[in-house]
Amino acid sequence: MNLQSMTGFSRAAAEHDGASVAWELKSVNGKTIEARLRLQQGFERLEPLVRQLVQKRFSRGNIQASLTVGRAAGTLVQPVINEAFLKDLAGLAKRLEEQFGLAPASADGLLALRGVLEIPEATETEEARVAIDAAILAVLEKALDGLEQARQAEGAALKAVLGVHIGTIEVLVLRAEADPSREPAAIRARIAEQVALLMDASANLDESRLHQEAAFLATKADIREEIDRLKTHVASARALLDGGGAVGRKLDFLAQEFNRESNTLCSKSNAATVTAIGLELKAVVDQFREQVQNLE
Repeated sequence: MNLQSMTGFSRAAAEHDGASVAWELKSVNGKTIEARLRLQQGFERLEPLVRQLVQKRFSRGNIQASLTVGRAAGTLVQPVINEAFLKDLAGLAKRLEEQFGLAPASADGLLALRGVLEIPEATETEEARVAIDAAILAVLEKALDGLEQARQAEGAALKAVLGVHIGTIEVLVLRAEADPSREPAAIRARIAEQVALLMDASANLDESRLHQEAAFLATKADIREEIDRLKTHVASARALLDGGGAVGRKLDFLAQEFNRESNTLCSKSNAATVTAIGLELKAVVDQFREQVQNLE
């Protein structure tokens, strides 16, 4: 399965029995899948089916779907004039003109009065309604295809970026692992130097106890476990990217684990070089997590 971003745009349109049907879809980041629909008046009945189709295609993202249906000219409803009412109004206007000297009423003025010109509700057979609904849903499927392709294209670009970040994380982990400060000889020399300084500062210190404490601190400062866990997380992240599908949440969890191990590495480090690597690692992990937020 391909990776998908949660951002994308798509539009699809078609003609049906003289009517135009168009869908416009926009997708942005979201914690879950949410569909916000703008259906043209008269087509609210399609809302449950539209939501079902959107949720079937995608597992995460805030998707806005807009439907536009343009009726053919031949299907327009012709207005009906209430002639009896119009005749009464014209007679009344004539009497007012004669009695009070008012300006004569105009035809367009009379037609604009409420109740003179009526627009009957359009009648639609069940067969026609079923046909237009099927056409609308067919166009929606095409629009969903287009949105899925757009999200996959963006997902492919994100995969490349995340792959670079994972590669950088791996390089930094290997640098920390190979840092000269972690060599046993370097650790012994550093401990011996610190013990010597303390012994020179105070003759009352217990030398054997001091060596025990120094050995304990050296063990506590070892970053072997952090390095091993970071290597495991690198392998897991690569496997998720290669496997594809909706892995955004899993990668976000791994990003949190990367950050946790990076923090621990920095806090346990007793060498400036390893601390510098840890800080650089944290910066790359932040970039990795920021990009992961865009994945489905």
